[in-house]
Amino acid sequence: MFKHALIATVALASLFAVQTAEAAGPAGFARGLKTAPAISYISEKRRTSAPFAHVMFCAQNPAECAAGGGASEIFLSPFADKQLRAVNASVNRSIRPVNDRPDQGDVWQVNVKSGDCEDFALTKRDRLIAMGWSAKALRIAVTKTPAGEGHAVLVVKTDQGDLVLDNRSNAIKGWKDTDLRWLMIQSGDNPRVWYQL
Repeated sequence: MFKHALIATVALASLFAVQTAEAAGPAGFARGLKTAPAISYISEKRRTSAPFAHVMFCAQNPAECAAGGGASEIFLSPFADKQLRAVNASVNRSIRPVNDRPDQGDVWQVNVKSGDCEDFALTKRDRLIAMGWSAKALRIAVTKTPAGEGHAVLVVKTDQGDLVLDNRSNAIKGWKDTDLRWLMIQSGDNPRVWYQL
C-alpha cells in the first residue's frame, strides 16, 4: 500500500513538473507575463537649509507651510491619475511663464497669473490639496535643468513611485525619467524642512 502511494505521489509530482515546464517560456520565465515597471522613490540625505525664497514665502503664507496630516503616499487610482494630469495641464496653461525680475530676487508665490517654475509648483500643490489630496504626499523639489538653470517642480509620492509635475511639459514622469539634476526636496511631514538629494 505504501509503495503504491509513493508511486502515485512521484507520478503526480512529475506530471506537475512537466506542466510547469511547458507553461514556461525561454529561460524558465512564464510566457505572456509583462514585467512590472520599476517603482522608484527619491531618497533624502541629510537635512539642509530651506531656500531663502521659500522661507520668505512661508513667512507670508503660513497656512501653505503648515505641517498637515494625511497619507504620505497617494494610491494612484485611475480617478486620481486623471485628477493629477488635469491639474498639471491646467496650471501649465493658466500661468504665463515669466522669470522673476533681477532687482526683486527670487520670489515664490501661489495662485498667480504669471510666474516662474516654483510658482507653478506651489499652485499645483495648492490645487491638489484643495481637491482633498494629502499635503504630506506633495513636495516641492529644487533641481537643475540640463542647461544648468535652477528649477523647481512638484513631486507627488504615489504607490507608483515619485512622480514629477513640471511646468516645462504636460507629461508626468517618474523622477528618474526626467532630465533634471536633483538638489533638495521638502519633507513630507513638515514643508518648512528640506533635505539634500
